[in-house]
Amino acid sequence: MRIDKQRELITEGPISKALLSFFFPILFGTFFQQLYNTVDAVIVGRYLGKAALAAVGGGTGIIINLLIGFFLGLGSGASVVIAQRYGSGNIERTRKAIHTAVALSLTGGIAISILGYVFADFSLRLIGTPEEIMGMASTYMHIFFAGAITLVIYNMGSGIFRALGDSNHPLYFLITSCLVNIVLDFVFVGFLQMGVAGAALATILSQSISMVLTIVYLMKLDSSVRLSVKEIGFDRRELLAILRLGVPTGIQTSLYTISNLLIQSGVNALGTDSAAAWAAYSKIDAFYWMINTAFGISITTFVGQNYGAGNMARIKRGMWTCALMAALVTAVVEFSFLIFGSSLMGFFTEDRNVIDIGIGIIREIVPFFFIYIPIEMLSGVIKGCGRVFVSTVLTLSGVCLLRFVWMFTGVKIWPGIASIMFCYPLTWTVTALLFMVYYFRGHWMPKEFHV
Repeated sequence: MRIDKQRELITEGPISKALLSFFFPILFGTFFQQLYNTVDAVIVGRYLGKAALAAVGGGTGIIINLLIGFFLGLGSGASVVIAQRYGSGNIERTRKAIHTAVALSLTGGIAISILGYVFADFSLRLIGTPEEIMGMASTYMHIFFAGAITLVIYNMGSGIFRALGDSNHPLYFLITSCLVNIVLDFVFVGFLQMGVAGAALATILSQSISMVLTIVYLMKLDSSVRLSVKEIGFDRRELLAILRLGVPTGIQTSLYTISNLLIQSGVNALGTDSAAAWAAYSKIDAFYWMINTAFGISITTFVGQNYGAGNMARIKRGMWTCALMAALVTAVVEFSFLIFGSSLMGFFTEDRNVIDIGIGIIREIVPFFFIYIPIEMLSGVIKGCGRVFVSTVLTLSGVCLLRFVWMFTGVKIWPGIASIMFCYPLTWTVTALLFMVYYFRGHWMPKEFHV
């Protein structure tokens, strides 16, 4: 489908078809992205044991998300800006925004690689990583951050494709990357016995492939929006627009991750078995969040282009349609996780105590997934209309701030993993209420449409 046809579908075609045209490629893309992360955990857990599993999951993943998450927030801002520009039909500004976004990914990717590599050990000690897994966690993080720029550039490129209405190409790139990662995992960890270093190296090499494919195909887009190496650079107007929308999202992502680090430190204090159970659950849990994220990206891009085109009524209908689809899928996921929780934990470890702890975590969190639907949907509408700062404030107030309060009060009064896990449904409920009050009062709706 050509880019102009995709824009016509989003701004004029059937709403459900437009949303699903985004949802399924994004879902399959995030599925494969999560798959190669999960393959790392499964192979490491099976070949190297629960200590290695705890080393490559849990706290390690959260630290990685903390450093990369801020830049991915900037990428989200760039995607909204490009979608608005393109939805309004302003091709010249669309082109400038694309080249500014790519320049930002190059500089940001280099910065993240350096910072992550230098502060890896400090970060691991800060969250109380158990000493028995410290060496493996450090090795994994140093190798990962040495090549982190590949992940940053790929994600920015994927955001550009989606902003233009094309969610298929990022899927193709991820499938290729995932298959390569699976093969390399077995070769490096299983056959060559390189340990957690092999798992990290497999991830970086596979991400490099998806990055190269993304850049090559951005250079093959329609001539009006095609990436040109000579034009990569910062346009002041577009850079400010991207930063205005992206910085609040980046801050939100980073503080969200910091709150998760606090939770991780609480879990680490309970010992290696709890850390391993949490690491395994995080991989299971991620399969739901990839679905939720796919709906969130779909509605944000849908709203962004329709905002640029001035279709306010279509934005409202799109939100309700997307929310209904998300609710149906969430019900199926909750049922599946609760019924098959023990089997799912068994993929990662055979240790009975770790499995039992993981089952307890599932029962504490999974039944409340549905509460997050209004957060994802309404946040997508608000961000798509350019009111990213409001979305950030609501999320930080309801999720991050309350999560900090609970960890320093509730968990101290009622110590244990069940008390730590309770902070999730508690903070989701408060945040969902904040978003619903803001949305139904209509403050998100601009009086004038302008780009």
